[in-house]
Amino acid sequence: MRIIRWTTATLLCFFVLTAHAEALDGLDEWIENERERWGVPGLAVAVVHNDELVYARGFGQLGLEDERGVDADTQFGVASLSKAMTATAMGMLVEEGLVDWDDRVIDHVPEFRLSDDWVTGQVTIRDLLSHRVGVGRLFGNRLTFMPDRSRAEFMVHLRHHEFEQPFRQGYVYSNAMYTVAGEVVERVSGQSWESFLAERLFSPLGMTRTNTSIDDLDDNAALPHQEIDGELVPIERRDWGYSGPAAAVNTTMHDLVRWIRFNLGEPGVLDDQRLIDEDVMVRIHGPSNLSGFDEEEHAVEAYGLGWGIGSYGGHHLLRHGGATDGFNTQVWLLPEMDLGIVMSTNTFTVMREPVFKYIADRIAGHEITEWGEQHHEDYLETREDARQARLDKEAGRVKGTSPSHSLSAYVGRYHDPLYDTAEVRHDDGVLSIRLWEDDSQVLELEHWHHDTFRAHWKNPAQRKKFVWFTMDEDGQPAALHMHFTLRPKMLQEGIYPADYTRVVRFQRL
Repeated sequence: MRIIRWTTATLLCFFVLTAHAEALDGLDEWIENERERWGVPGLAVAVVHNDELVYARGFGQLGLEDERGVDADTQFGVASLSKAMTATAMGMLVEEGLVDWDDRVIDHVPEFRLSDDWVTGQVTIRDLLSHRVGVGRLFGNRLTFMPDRSRAEFMVHLRHHEFEQPFRQGYVYSNAMYTVAGEVVERVSGQSWESFLAERLFSPLGMTRTNTSIDDLDDNAALPHQEIDGELVPIERRDWGYSGPAAAVNTTMHDLVRWIRFNLGEPGVLDDQRLIDEDVMVRIHGPSNLSGFDEEEHAVEAYGLGWGIGSYGGHHLLRHGGATDGFNTQVWLLPEMDLGIVMSTNTFTVMREPVFKYIADRIAGHEITEWGEQHHEDYLETREDARQARLDKEAGRVKGTSPSHSLSAYVGRYHDPLYDTAEVRHDDGVLSIRLWEDDSQVLELEHWHHDTFRAHWKNPAQRKKFVWFTMDEDGQPAALHMHFTLRPKMLQEGIYPADYTRVVRFQRL
């Protein structure tokens, strides 16, 4: 007869796991139903509670062209979750006394320049990491910026970037400033940002399937998708290159569980080993910039260093999203509940929000709201609004017009100090634009009306944009204007309409 001896620790573990099993009973079926409702090819979800992994699994398949199933070890591009990792890397250097949060950037990167000389001399590392410099987007999940150039060349062009808000007077989300922060890490540590994270963060945390380059992905990696013209299709994987500190990390649910545990409970500690000082973690998790007000939660929203700060159900919430071409990721940390949730999908979707609320409510023992149905109804309404705005834009097209010159008259090189060179070509009766002397950044022009064209990127996942030419006093093409979309209203409906854009004027050379 076998005798089973139950220790106090074993019994406690048994009851904890049983409680979690009851709280999350039926979650598999619920998530799968939501995945089908939202039309997501594949996704993965993980939950940490009281420093224990209580849930981690995949749903669906790696991609429409790869029917193998997603699991908790499938790699996803997690985009802006990279920002908290860059901030943590900086925190390690702060702990070592090699840098201070309030050091001026120019003291570590002397060639750093913005369009305002006084601001250039005032910007600190904390400013970079809390989105309070006032310089916004140059690249995002639809727009690449000089993807084949170096970080050094990016720094040269950065000095021509206009301010969207006065310095330290608001919240302006900026991948560009995180790229600069990565350069500070390199100058101070003497290591590349990529090697620093691998050696000082990923390895000690046991994040064995985490990397910073798409070249290091293996066979169990999700494939990116995007809805284009009403059809979900595979798209190219994004290589973040020199801007990696803002968004280049690829990782898995199991590895992110270790990242969550490192940030929850006693922040900076994993498996009873302190990896970074508590005071440093307090600064990373604490507010550095006011970012908004959540009317639903009646709570102030702020930004720490790589983390958004808010509230859910009256509980303090640390969170961040990550969107890169064909991938969405979100992480929630609810410290008062010692609860962490993370989810990645292989297409753009807002499905993650109802999933997070549903899981948090289940763990907290709250009355269950049908978040999936509610959010999906809101999504359909928002999408219809975006579709109508796009149709309104297209209805404004003036029919029966033609360009004021033969197409060959528009051929030439055009220049903007920030966006550099745009080369207009005419081949086989079609105008095209090549940006930055980069064959991957080519747009084909479709005549729209008058001297305005709708431009189609060579990479269809980058969608469309409008460009137009203006004339000099002799009536000849003198400038090219390009309407860059920095954030569309809803990507599924297209790159326009948008409420965050920039018009760039390229002067003919």
